[in-house]
Amino acid sequence: MNLEMFLLVLSGICWSTVYIDSIRIGLKDKSYAMPFWALALNFSWELLQTVLGFKIPEIQTQLIINSCWVILDLGILYTYFKYGYKEFPVTLTKKWFYAWSVFGLLVSFVLQYYFIKQFGLVLGGCYSAFLQNLLMSILFIDMLFKRNSSTGQTMIIAVMKWIGTLAPTILFGIIGIDKIGGPNQLVLVLGILIFIFDLIYIILLKNKIQSGKKAHLTPTPLLKERGEATYLHDDLLF
Repeated sequence: MNLEMFLLVLSGICWSTVYIDSIRIGLKDKSYAMPFWALALNFSWELLQTVLGFKIPEIQTQLIINSCWVILDLGILYTYFKYGYKEFPVTLTKKWFYAWSVFGLLVSFVLQYYFIKQFGLVLGGCYSAFLQNLLMSILFIDMLFKRNSSTGQTMIIAVMKWIGTLAPTILFGIIGIDKIGGPNQLVLVLGILIFIFDLIYIILLKNKIQSGKKAHLTPTPLLKERGEATYLHDDLLF
């Protein structure tokens, strides 16, 4: 296995892990793990890249990976449509939640299509993938602050996204491939920014998880016997 293939497979495995754990934690926490606009752009990108990619005579490694991602995306979309209304403005009904979500998916498809139309399947897909990845990194941080908890988020998702983006950053931004004209400076800059924001998110999420554990285990005095306090954990109090 050459370096190019290794980096493609590494990225595929890491992102597949992100999607699988997003489905798992979404169902477990009755929430959704990927911010909506990142999810909509992701799903649109992967579906278009898969459908249009099959028109290319050679079956490529990335095409197989994209096909798997589309299937996993459907699982994440399920968690969003099942639990996402809880985070929608309370002044709006559920039908507006569905209407807004479908509209967001349509907008995402239009954007992804015209990236391909303007720059081509490979280069357009490369540019849009890194741009939406940067947006996703920022939206993960925003979601953490808005929820003020680690609900629907895990360190597995955070770290695997980080590594899963670092691999193609090295491949397309530093090593370069012929289909995008060699090393691409825009991709490299976007990859570096994503690396920084993902690292910030990992640190913030780790701190949030640790603070949540400390809060959960904070002892609460119930009574005093023989001059000593007797404690029960917060989760035992009613």
